[in-house]
Amino acid sequence: MRNLGKFFPENEYHLYTTKINKTPETLEFIENSCFYNHLPKTFFKSYWRSYSIVSQLKKDNIQLYHGLSHEIPVNIDKSSIKSIVTIHDLIFKVYPETYSAIDRKIYDLKFRYSCQHADKIIAISENTKQDIIKYYNTDPDKIEVIYQSCNPLYYQQKNQEENDIILQQYNIPKEYLLYVGSIEPRKNLKTIIEAFQFLPEDLKVPLVIIGRGGAYKLEVEKLIRKTGVGSFVLWIENLKNNEHLQSIYQSSLALIYPSFYEGFGLPVVEALLCKTPVIASGTSALQEAGGLGSLYIDPNSPEQLSNGIIKVLTDSAYRQKMKEDGYFYAHKKFSSESVTKKIIDCYKNTL
Repeated sequence: MRNLGKFFPENEYHLYTTKINKTPETLEFIENSCFYNHLPKTFFKSYWRSYSIVSQLKKDNIQLYHGLSHEIPVNIDKSSIKSIVTIHDLIFKVYPETYSAIDRKIYDLKFRYSCQHADKIIAISENTKQDIIKYYNTDPDKIEVIYQSCNPLYYQQKNQEENDIILQQYNIPKEYLLYVGSIEPRKNLKTIIEAFQFLPEDLKVPLVIIGRGGAYKLEVEKLIRKTGVGSFVLWIENLKNNEHLQSIYQSSLALIYPSFYEGFGLPVVEALLCKTPVIASGTSALQEAGGLGSLYIDPNSPEQLSNGIIKVLTDSAYRQKMKEDGYFYAHKKFSSESVTKKIIDCYKNTL
């Protein structure tokens, strides 16, 4: 939305939300004159969001409604208002065991309705597009793949002195490997811990883990104790902001991302923009996010991941090429302006 206001300010953008939090991130939408904010005038906010919002859209003379996350209002297709829905992933279909039965049922109803009744579907990767076709028998021509862009700060480089100050705040050493993401079974953090057993002693650099988790985190901690690699693991749950994360990316030897499934894989792109080599699973959408410059492994093979780490750490020429190719790919493929232009074109074509 911020990019739409920046690159195409000639349009009016009406934002419908159940509440507005005044934070540095939302200030743009409150102060910029091309954004109009609308709150429900009823106590039944969930009903408003899914049903009665259509009458308000009509009153506001909305031409096009974009459901930003999997959902459009019921019966909007019976109005004169065109609709687009963005589908990020179908994890609840691919890995149903990671969701409760009631959540799977609710998500399936909402996703199915959106895919059937929206005028256009935006999938954030080719992988997600194929999942939509597979699980909802959707016409491929109805689906347009438009990738995500990142927080604007990731498109700029900071100097190492700035980065060192940030690293000191978190007691992060000068050389380390990095994992960024939620701590859950699908993200497959255990494989990284297991891979450390196969590394030569002189290559066991610290692993910095940035993320929070519940039951799975306890399993990972148990594995860390069992494998005896605790002295190499630094867990950070209290990261303050994206600027700090940017510094940690830029100073890292490599991002390791052995996830079993991703709708896109935003940390991979963030790392590439920070000129950080990426070792990731060759599954789902991760090769779309990482491009040809990243190294892909089987997420079920700790040995293969270990060999990948060894190659990146010991071959400086290869590591430098990964940085250059990855940075070029991410800038070309996921630039804010080009992604936003595709969104606007999708809007216009739908209208």
